[in-house]
Amino acid sequence: MSHSFVPLVSENLELRFARDESEIRSAQKLRYSVFMEEMGAQSNSSLMDTDSFDLYCNHLLVIDRLRPLEDRVVGTYRLLGRDEAAKAGQFYSASEYDLTPLLAFKGNILEVGRSCVHKEYRKRATMQLLWRGLAEYALANDIDILFGCASFPGVDIEQHRHLLSFLHHYHLAPPALRVHALPLKGMGMNLCPLTDLEPNLARCIGQLPPLIKGYLRVGGLVGADAVVDSAFNTTDIFILVQMQHLSNRYDQRFRPQGSKE
Repeated sequence: MSHSFVPLVSENLELRFARDESEIRSAQKLRYSVFMEEMGAQSNSSLMDTDSFDLYCNHLLVIDRLRPLEDRVVGTYRLLGRDEAAKAGQFYSASEYDLTPLLAFKGNILEVGRSCVHKEYRKRATMQLLWRGLAEYALANDIDILFGCASFPGVDIEQHRHLLSFLHHYHLAPPALRVHALPLKGMGMNLCPLTDLEPNLARCIGQLPPLIKGYLRVGGLVGADAVVDSAFNTTDIFILVQMQHLSNRYDQRFRPQGSKE
């Protein structure tokens, strides 16, 4: 897939794709800082979060041009298309979920993951840059569906039962696109009845992790099951966004009224 688009700039922040191995390593260092040092994930690598998929992904970066060169990456996403996944052997999320419904889909699909932002930059401007870059990339490559894993902190599913049930009752993907966990990997998310949720819908929405909340704002839908990832100290859900919803949101937020670009 092409990843050539004009870098996006907001004050001292610039969003573009990694240009060389050193910038990918900087993204891996940021991922280590967030996932391992902050969230308690396990790692076999010192000071970098790496895996075999990095070689096949495009790495979207938010760079603070005022920081020292080695620490300029303050936000990142990695993107994996169907052709690149074939070279890698599978999509990353296939280690937890049976992707048969998506693999059978005739349109273009794109896996997004390893999203994280430096703790000092978790603000609106940074997230808007990441979302805008993701939207422009997807539009430029005629992507129909974005998908990947998103996470709740911790491995106690009971702690998240109301939020998982909320997602099941209000944002479940249709059967044709509904992904299930691999056998013995996950459990259903319908953990409490709808009547328990209805008085507390606003609270449920407010308690969702920011990334999951962001996906829902652009029409995100969830798979059938949650999966405990002990290595990353998270409870994962499968989420997908049909590009028609994201492109409408993109038009409303980032393009001038009347623009046909």
